[in-house]
Amino acid sequence: MPLHPQAQAHLDRLAAVNFGNLHTAAPEQARAGARRLTAASVGEPEKVGEVYDRVAATEAGDMLVRIYRPMGVPAGQALPVVVFFHGGGYVLGDLDSHDGLVRALTNGSQSVVVSVDYPLAPENKFPGPVNAGYAATRWVADNADELGVDPARLAVAGDSAGGNLAAAVTLKARAARQPHIGFQLLVYPDLDFRRTNHSIIEFAGKYGNITREAQQWFMNHYITAEDDKLDPLVSPLLEPDLSGLPPAFIITAEYDALRDEGEEYGQRLAAAGVPVTVKRYNGMIHEFLRHPFDDAKIAIGDATAALRNFFDPEALPAT
Repeated sequence: MPLHPQAQAHLDRLAAVNFGNLHTAAPEQARAGARRLTAASVGEPEKVGEVYDRVAATEAGDMLVRIYRPMGVPAGQALPVVVFFHGGGYVLGDLDSHDGLVRALTNGSQSVVVSVDYPLAPENKFPGPVNAGYAATRWVADNADELGVDPARLAVAGDSAGGNLAAAVTLKARAARQPHIGFQLLVYPDLDFRRTNHSIIEFAGKYGNITREAQQWFMNHYITAEDDKLDPLVSPLLEPDLSGLPPAFIITAEYDALRDEGEEYGQRLAAAGVPVTVKRYNGMIHEFLRHPFDDAKIAIGDATAALRNFFDPEALPAT
């Protein structure tokens, strides 16, 4: 179907600020530009029951995390928990850039969400962010009582580069046999650094997607060597054995350059016997869940229903 009018209006605004040339900027300049865009597009934040920041002392170093509890839950009740990793190409993004999305996930899933301020590239190249994401997930599980969460109902989630980290963390957790991750929510995830599929080539520089030059800019900041692209912790799609991974809900968008790799990952998970739902949102673009689109509300509803179904299978029909 054609671009949704709401997505087209957003792209018209984006074109006016020349964000497509971000690969010509230094990382800190690009971060400042991204923060300005977020500030200009964020409305009144959705209220949650509680939100606070704290420092998580992990084996990968101290990290700032932001902890959200949903509305309408009695104090002292242990809740399911979602560890969330923000997108931004491993170079951009922070706790504030995804605050609105995380608040919606918190209330919709009726769970505690721990949003992780993992170290960014190029100051922290691969495997730094993956190791930090894994360490943060272990910290949540190890401190479940203090956080008021149930470690038996732990999920990971992320969008774009954050979806990559969520997928990589599940691979590390499977290899280490800890912590137990029961579900993964991957929102238009970045899963294949080879950059060779149809959508990554066809949509580059179109529909709000970054150009081929910008794709390379982000990758060059994240990885050190060309061979890193083939490491499954960089490109989870290239992991030869996906069996035994947690069930997944994968969101893709029709006009997103990352569409094909997310859908292929879902196919490979299914072939490996992993329960998975992949849903494409037609007329939508990359990062649409962060914008006030009608379909963003639908997708967030679908995502949180999938989380609630994992947390309490008897409360909802299977997705």
